[in-house]
Amino acid sequence: MPQVRWRCAMKGNRWVDPAPFEGARPQVPWWVWLPGWVKLVLAPFALAWLAVRLVVRLAVLAVRYPVAVTTGLGGYVAYRQFGLSPLVIALLSLVCALTVWYGLDRGSFLRHGWYRVLTEWRRLTVYVPQWRTVMRLAELSKDNRGREYRPKLRRVRSEGWRDKVRVRMIPAQSPEQWEARRDNLAHSFNARSCRVRVLKPRVLELDFIHADPLARPVAVPQLAEPGEVDLKRVVVGRTETGKPWRLRLLGSQVLVVGVPGAGKGSVLWSIVWQLAPAIKAGMVRLVGIDPKGGMELGQCPDAFEKVVYDNGPEAVALLEEIAAEVKERATRYRGIRRRLSLGLPPPLHRPCLAVVVAVVGLGTPALSDW
Repeated sequence: MPQVRWRCAMKGNRWVDPAPFEGARPQVPWWVWLPGWVKLVLAPFALAWLAVRLVVRLAVLAVRYPVAVTTGLGGYVAYRQFGLSPLVIALLSLVCALTVWYGLDRGSFLRHGWYRVLTEWRRLTVYVPQWRTVMRLAELSKDNRGREYRPKLRRVRSEGWRDKVRVRMIPAQSPEQWEARRDNLAHSFNARSCRVRVLKPRVLELDFIHADPLARPVAVPQLAEPGEVDLKRVVVGRTETGKPWRLRLLGSQVLVVGVPGAGKGSVLWSIVWQLAPAIKAGMVRLVGIDPKGGMELGQCPDAFEKVVYDNGPEAVALLEEIAAEVKERATRYRGIRRRLSLGLPPPLHRPCLAVVVAVVGLGTPALSDW
């Protein structure tokens, strides 16, 4: 029998035992310790549980990859039933049908066809293979008593310019931890940037941005009829999701802020363009103050009932005139209405008043003495 020698270190005049073994103790499943007859009795139930789990996994796979599963099963069944030639003809017919669909309605084709294929492809080739490694290296997964707690990858939706990835956080995790690692996640998944949004407790949605959907200019919309102008939903552009960007002008104040060249003037003239039919019909009165001497509002002075190209006494006088009119309207509508609308009867009808101040920063000196 071989002898085991323990090596001890000497510290001063006394011996020091070696450090204890710090390796992880192997974990043995609990069912290993069961008697043989108990295993035999539980075997059918274990097999049934495995079968149910397999069916659930296959169902989840079909839900996550419906296009791939449907195409694969359909192609296999068609090949077994009809052979290779009919299958090739069917595929060519499908390609022709998709081409016609793309030509007739490109938006519908992208939304209901191409983006679904892209979603499955990016989930299968980008997020699923790298998810565990990225979570570990980004320190978003934790180990506790030999068990790894890792955020779960839920739903993936691709919209071409971005991927929306839904994640379920692990316990004791906060959205701030994901916010601090946005750049890490963006570079790990080959995206330009990453945004973090909280949907509900413990559920986040990560937006991985791949392109700028607003890089191309938006076409100027056609003018609506005067009666179709809705001051509660004035369309001034398009959002990055492709939906109309609407502003509420009735009973509200809108502040547009941006660095030079960001497009503040585009928002201003988009509002004026949408209000043009109502202005021409006398349903909206547009007045403006341009402290820059007309560099902004001087491009189309005919759209305004009155414009002041200064931030001095004339601007103050115009604001006082507007304030007096607002008080007069409030007195007239006392006990009747709280807000003005375009559909009031003649005794109460007044044109809606829209005030545009081109540069607020240059207008505040005039307001300091008002």
